[in-house]
Amino acid sequence: MLTDKDGLNLRDYQIRAVKAAERAVIDGHRTALVAMATGTGKTRTALAMIYRFLKTNRFRRILFLVDRDALGEQAEDAFKDVKIDQLLALDQIYEVKGLDSAEINPETRVSIATVQSMVKRVLYGEDGERKPAVSDFDLVIVDEAHRGYTLDKEMTDEEALYRNQREYQSQYRAIVEYFDAVKIALTATPALHTTQIFGAPVFQYSYREAVIDGWLVDHDVPHTLTTKLSEGGIHITAGETVAIYDPTTNELLNGAQLEDELDFDVEDFNRRVVDENFDRAVLEEIAKDIDPEAPEEQGKTLIYAVDDAHADLIVRLLKGIYSETGVDNDAIMKITAAAGGGSPRRVRELVRRFKNERYPSIVVTVDLLTTGIDVPEITSLVFMRRVRSRILFEQMLGRATRLCPAIHKTHFEIYDPVGVYEALQPVTSMRPVAVNPTTTIDQLIEGLDYAKTDSSVQLQIDKLVAKMQRKIHAMSGEQRANAEKLAGFSFEEFVRSLGGMPPSEAKERVKRQREILAALDEVRANGRHGVVITDKPDELVSHTRDYGSGIAPEDYLEAFGDYVRTNINEVAALNLCVTKPSDLTRETLRDLELTLSREGYTEARLNRAVSEMTNKETTADIISLVRRYAIGSPLVSHEERIRRAVQRLKDAHDFSKQELNWLTRIETYLINDSVLNTAVFDTDERFKSKGGFKKIDKVFHGGLANVVVELNTYLYDDKERVA
Repeated sequence: MLTDKDGLNLRDYQIRAVKAAERAVIDGHRTALVAMATGTGKTRTALAMIYRFLKTNRFRRILFLVDRDALGEQAEDAFKDVKIDQLLALDQIYEVKGLDSAEINPETRVSIATVQSMVKRVLYGEDGERKPAVSDFDLVIVDEAHRGYTLDKEMTDEEALYRNQREYQSQYRAIVEYFDAVKIALTATPALHTTQIFGAPVFQYSYREAVIDGWLVDHDVPHTLTTKLSEGGIHITAGETVAIYDPTTNELLNGAQLEDELDFDVEDFNRRVVDENFDRAVLEEIAKDIDPEAPEEQGKTLIYAVDDAHADLIVRLLKGIYSETGVDNDAIMKITAAAGGGSPRRVRELVRRFKNERYPSIVVTVDLLTTGIDVPEITSLVFMRRVRSRILFEQMLGRATRLCPAIHKTHFEIYDPVGVYEALQPVTSMRPVAVNPTTTIDQLIEGLDYAKTDSSVQLQIDKLVAKMQRKIHAMSGEQRANAEKLAGFSFEEFVRSLGGMPPSEAKERVKRQREILAALDEVRANGRHGVVITDKPDELVSHTRDYGSGIAPEDYLEAFGDYVRTNINEVAALNLCVTKPSDLTRETLRDLELTLSREGYTEARLNRAVSEMTNKETTADIISLVRRYAIGSPLVSHEERIRRAVQRLKDAHDFSKQELNWLTRIETYLINDSVLNTAVFDTDERFKSKGGFKKIDKVFHGGLANVVVELNTYLYDDKERVA
């Protein structure tokens, strides 16, 4: 069995993930899917799987399949640097071939390859290399498995072969299914298409669980920035002269006159219409919060643009904004597929600089840095574009979730001037999409996965039909003919057929055609124009925090209080928080945090709301927050509460120097945790490694249990109020 003695230094959930994959193989499954939140160490988990399977001779030759060179290089580094057995790395124990080697020989135990290189060799026979045999590998581990089903817009020259979304997905699947081997896939964002190939996850570890367990950081309440243009929209009258940019040909047509009036809402900004004044207004406001010359203190910033030209615009605007302070020229930079002359090697070099060097501290990208890039110093994300894909959005957020003790990172910030967070929040929290004009066809189809009854399925189908009818009627005759030729069927006939089917059959038919139907989201009405570039004046109207659906912080806290008081006798852990918090265990507290999170109440959001209401920064823990809004207990920061309780304990006794040293260790433990009981001394490595409860109890002359009880009393003694 897998234990800590294997030298892998895995976290508990990583051990469980490896065991789940091993169990699937033992049970004879040919595919297995492991879902782990971005930043929870999928590469190290894959390394552990590889080592375990090779060590036990379960598999002889393993292919580690990645979607990008950067992910392959990341894996190579792990295989070289992580010591797993007698201080040896994987490539010192077994022969490992990296990205630069296409040769497959009997001695090679692990090969790392990109999907793109395998497509060229298997499907096209390029470069005169030997075509891999279906039996060359007996295990294929697929990293970032979702990427085969959500093609990012930003691609390197190597990926140009896969410009067509449907062709890309088809070729990706062909490679995965080509080898006569067991397949284990790892992903942070399992989607329907992923499970169709690999099955339902055999193990899942969510972002929320990782935050609660302390392995990832949470985001603070998003910053909502509103300008006059985003509030009122952009209106262009018929005959007005504008510039039009064609993103397909990269051509800019100046002096174009529009035949019809056009109206753009904020969801269209930097997608169908670009106005430099809007970008400047929001970037000037964001720049007030970000110092590009202090990454060691503040962390780094990642900005998502709509395309390469837009990335250039953002870099130019930011450099202009910071020019008065003389910011280093390398501090602000774009990293897109076109950066560095489009050379993949140059792009990888820029990514390494962003990760390892002081500069750049502000990077503008499109989709190139959405998956698999590990830069723990990222503390701010700026969305200058809307995205429609739940998977892509969650991957974007995942760039900032990693811990970074070097800069004392506690959370990350989201700046959202285009409303992407509010638009996708219902989907990312796994609730059916709401009915609104901005809901996409793809989101409506995804909503079918959460519709369990015939009536709810039919309601979702009706929404989809209505959305498709509007889209069909908005298309020009040429657009419609081209789209139907690609699809292979008539959209009107497809819509009519859904009306005559039972809900379950209609659901399955829609899901089978998901890629084709979702592609309609990208069709512009009547094909009248490309991206319109305007020069309307703009200025910032407001910079607020988004608690969801326009809720103010006081309303958010009031709703939290109502929830706590209403459910205090229904949720056991809530009751313990109020009546006997010393009886809380790690498990019950974790369950409580997950329950509150599902209701939209997280420690970060609650503290932010309190801070806004009191104009004083607050860092209370969830126990204190529950007690404050349930019974009116005083609210102090987590650290202050711990230090005050420990000091009261010290003042009440004449402890020896050895006992005081242990109390200091207990204090440090509590500052990083919230629960103390006698079991902790035999389960937490910080105490277990020093002899556990039995040894520490001797230091306290058999009174350690009484010390724990007394300290817990002080921790939640409401009589000890803030001075």
